[in-house]
Order: sequence, then structure tokens, then C-alpha cells
Amino acid sequence: MSKNRARDGRRTKSQAAKRDGAPRARSGEPRGFRPKPKHADRPPRAAGETPEPRTRRSGARPAETVPLILETDATDDYALVDTGDGLKLERYGSLTLVRPEQQAIWGRALPPPDWEAADAVFTGDTDEEGLGRWRFPAKPLPETWPMAFDGVPYLGRFTSFRHVGVFPEQAAHWRAMRNAIEGAERPLRVLNLFGYTGVGSLVAAAAGAHVTHVDASKKAIGWARENQAHAGLEDKPIRWICEDAMKFVAREGRRGNAYDIILLDPPAYGRGPAGEVWQLFDHLPDMLDGCRAILSDTPLMLVLTAYAIRASMFAIHETMMEAMTGFAPAGHVESGELVLRETSAGRVLSTSMFSRWTPGHA
Repeated sequence: MSKNRARDGRRTKSQAAKRDGAPRARSGEPRGFRPKPKHADRPPRAAGETPEPRTRRSGARPAETVPLILETDATDDYALVDTGDGLKLERYGSLTLVRPEQQAIWGRALPPPDWEAADAVFTGDTDEEGLGRWRFPAKPLPETWPMAFDGVPYLGRFTSFRHVGVFPEQAAHWRAMRNAIEGAERPLRVLNLFGYTGVGSLVAAAAGAHVTHVDASKKAIGWARENQAHAGLEDKPIRWICEDAMKFVAREGRRGNAYDIILLDPPAYGRGPAGEVWQLFDHLPDMLDGCRAILSDTPLMLVLTAYAIRASMFAIHETMMEAMTGFAPAGHVESGELVLRETSAGRVLSTSMFSRWTPGHA
């Protein structure tokens, strides 16, 4: 433990000022963290409005690896069985589900009887967050059912917006995080922002970390707590916080709190509990600035995942590179796509983009 580090994980102001590789005294130089993000008191930028210029950081840029494809293989817990004709057939634990998938513009590999045998079919709006309903061809099913990730139990749930409570492609990040926690030989603090139903938080806690889970949805927090109880991890140190993620990060920075691992899984658009507006393209740079400022003296990972946005993965890669320029250590940024591979024909389905900073060069 650094002699300047408080026992509760907080940094002194003098130590926090040393986190950047570049000097901090020059007038006009960015300090990396703004206690009051520029979007806090204004509505989303109007069409045609000129954005406020950002000051580019000085200092060494991280090493980089692009593009990197992280593939999640089928397991007993999850498998992408088949895709095609705008649909995907998946196995979640003991159940097979059919859901819309706009990227599946090819034909199906499996015959109709395999698809018709699905336990549940989502019907209605095919947009990512569109509302719809579930149809159960064989028999009615309860709202929830037991699932697991690498031995960590949680509950799946049939929701009206087609999701079931987990994004299986996140396995690549969760396993990397778990390995980092188990190999650290010291207690780690993990921050899970936009944490949804808490599967990543449970994985971190089960591996031995102290976890802070933040989400703006009371319903998601309730589901996450339900998952904690279902997993038998109620004795693990997890803080469940229902709050706007930007406000939380800003407050942690002012308090001098720090984290060894930060997971960041923001939506393209969202609102906080008090109506705060989140727009990924407007606010992501500020969020990364805030996350950078609350990384510990010996950080292990900053992971960003982006879903349902019309952009190249280079957009989030360069945003992460800019955010971590001048950081000490400079570290390494790897960015690319998270993908799932079918068990039927071996085709690959891209689900999201990611960018991941680590202190060492892979």
C-alpha cells in the first residue's frame, strides 16, 4: 500500500495530481476530471449546435492493438445455436429462445423443426429496445428461470424488451476480470457502471473483490439483488447504488475514492433517476475522463463496451486512447468486437464493440 494512500482506498490530492504523465501546472492544461460534467445542466445538444471544443491531452499514448475479435464459445450455460432471416436461436441454460437479430441477413442453417421446438419466441418490435411479448409454443413458462455463468448462478427473465438479463458475449471481459482479481494477491475494488442485472458484479465478488455496482434503474438494481440472493453471495461485499453514473463518478472523484477495475457498459441513450440525460456520443469522453481520474495507483483494467450504435469500433478506440494519453503507466489499449459463433454452421455474429485498457503491453 502506498504511504500516501488511505486504508479505505482514497487518494490524497497531491497523489491524485501525479496520476498523469504530463505536468499539471500549465494554464489551460486539462486536468482529466471535471467535478461537474459539461452536460450536467443542459439538455442534449440541439441539431446544428457546435460542440464545446475539447483540449487534447499531452503525454505518451498507450500501446494499441486493433482490431481484436473476442469470441465467446458455446458452453452448458449458453449457446448461439443458429441464425438467419432476421432471427437467432439461442440456448440459455435449459431453455431455447428465438429473438430478433437484424444482422442475420443470411438464411438459416437448421431445418424448421429445430426452430419450431423453441421454448419461447419473442414477437413484436424488432428494434433493440422495442417493446413486444413472448410466446410459449409448448407450454406457459414462469417469468424467471435459473441460469449460471461459470458456476455463478443468476436468474433469467422474460422481459418486454426482448432481453433476458445477461449479454453472453461479456464472458470475455468477465473472465479476464476474474483472472485479474484471482491473480492480484491483494484485495481489489471493482466499479461496475451501468451494471444492469449484476452478473458481472457477482463474478467479481465471487472472485474476491469488493464491488460497487451502479445503475440508474431501480428495477435493474432489484433484479441484481435478487441474483445475489439466488447465487448465495449475500455475504459478499457488494454496494448496490441506484444513481446516474456520471454523477456517481464525479462524486467519487471529489471524495478521492479509487478503483482497481472499472467496467463501463453504457447505453446509446438513457436517463438517470432524476431525469439526467445520457447521450453516448456527447458524454462518453467526459465519462472516460472521470473513470481515468478514479483509477487506483495500481489499476488493472478499464473496460468499455458499446451496443447498438452506428459507429466504427475505431470511434470508441480513439476515444479510449485519448482518455488514457499521459496516464502513468501508459499501458495498452485493445479494441475490437465481441462476437458469438453458431454451433450450427459456425457463422459469427457480432454483438458489440469494446475498448479495454490494461497497464501492461500484451
